[in-house]
Amino acid sequence: MNNVVISASGLYTPPESVSNEELVTAFNAYVENFNRDNADAIEAGELEALTPSNADFIYKASGIKSRYVVEKSGILDPEVMHPWIRTRGNDEPSLQCEMAIAAIEPCLERAGKRPEDIDAVIVACSNLPRPYPALAVEVQKYLGAGRFGFDINVACASAAFGIQTAADMIKSGSARTVLMVNPEICSAHLNFRDRDSHFIFGDVCTAALIEHADDVAEGQGFDVLGTKLKTEFSNNIRNNFGFLNRAEQDERTDADKLFVQNGRRVFKDVAPMVAEMIVEHANELDLSAADIKRLWLHQANINMNTLISKRVLGRDAEAEEMPSVLAEYGNTSSASPVIVFHKFSDDMAAGDVGVLCGFGAGYSAGSVVTRKR
Repeated sequence: MNNVVISASGLYTPPESVSNEELVTAFNAYVENFNRDNADAIEAGELEALTPSNADFIYKASGIKSRYVVEKSGILDPEVMHPWIRTRGNDEPSLQCEMAIAAIEPCLERAGKRPEDIDAVIVACSNLPRPYPALAVEVQKYLGAGRFGFDINVACASAAFGIQTAADMIKSGSARTVLMVNPEICSAHLNFRDRDSHFIFGDVCTAALIEHADDVAEGQGFDVLGTKLKTEFSNNIRNNFGFLNRAEQDERTDADKLFVQNGRRVFKDVAPMVAEMIVEHANELDLSAADIKRLWLHQANINMNTLISKRVLGRDAEAEEMPSVLAEYGNTSSASPVIVFHKFSDDMAAGDVGVLCGFGAGYSAGSVVTRKR
């Protein structure tokens, strides 16, 4: 892949943020109302009383202190507990399209490119607004760019899969300049009434420009040394919302159509799988742990990332080797490793090697090994 370069990145951060304390206040009000309204059933043993949450528990379990969201008033209303999003007409750009454009514009500016320079648009994310038309084609229209576009959904690993897809297109000659964008509105699929997961996700959008090396200025961006993808089927992270719901004989609960996970099982399964994949990938490229200067990991859980980095490096990582945005952004699914790359790559010296890695539901995982030009 010595002719493929990640030449620039972009980031759009929603204007509203929700702290752990705000989230816990809303959740505990819901718990109090539920336990009061169902006191007789709880007393009779027909229902279990809900347990309140607290901000210290959230931070200790995840490393998250706050998260950005597209709309917070509905999330913090104990009677609603989801974002309120204005319904868009078919002739208006969707909210995710607007987020994509907001991340793409600074990305193109950093790369010194114009929309008409783009050959293809890939939208790679966990949460798409509809089955069709493709969000990427909508982004292509409103950006005024690209000969074609398509969507990819491989959950939290989508960005890594998107980068490999773009790199393969450049290697094959089907494109020279590919825009890969990750608009995530995770708050809309999160069950804010579930104590074990109500704090996990936030909203954001990232973009990355992947180009043929001949079209990138000397010293700009990162060479893509290689990509590696891995999937193993698991139900431990799942979302059962889909077009077949209306046709199913047994109606699903609302909770079953939102994000659900067995967090402990995911931790035990995914952390070693990802660490092993990164080590194998580095070995295939004749790189050792000492050669890796930075790990831009998916921001799922600080304890998981600490374990992965220790297994990859063979020791505890220094803060600059494994930067994190979890405390500010929370888990933003596919966009999260691109956020870390965007915020913590400018200081790297020519020749420094970094690994961008996404992982999550599927299970799915992908690593992108890069070298600063």
